[in-house]
Amino acid sequence: MAGLKRKKEDRTGRIPRGRAGFTLLELIVVLSILAILLSIALPNYRGSVLQAREAVLRENLYRMRDLIDQYQSDKGRYPESLQSLVTDGYVRSIPVDPMSPEPWTEIPPETDSSNQDILTGVFDVKSSSTQVGTNGVAYSEW
Repeated sequence: MAGLKRKKEDRTGRIPRGRAGFTLLELIVVLSILAILLSIALPNYRGSVLQAREAVLRENLYRMRDLIDQYQSDKGRYPESLQSLVTDGYVRSIPVDPMSPEPWTEIPPETDSSNQDILTGVFDVKSSSTQVGTNGVAYSEW
């Protein structure tokens, strides 16, 4: 084993204490590299979370509007509230709005001016959020 190099040892056979750890300069370099990587990754992470929440909003709106149309087609009238979709078995529960802690905004149907029939119930559903989406349109307008 003459080819193996051994670290310098003192008289007691131990490695000197000053050579056992990292220098302050090495630690600063490593921490600055980590900070640079985090500053690049964090905005990308936040953007992907926002895109996922928007995708959930789109899907929830599509499904609830489809259920409202099915209800109207089956019963000949619009549901009185979104909760009517649950009580009549069209959906197990109303999904939450991913953009707002507030409940969904229920839009009543417009009255027919020629027929003068007053329509009640829920014709459409919108998000209660006041924020603007990544496409530049407010979530409450989707």
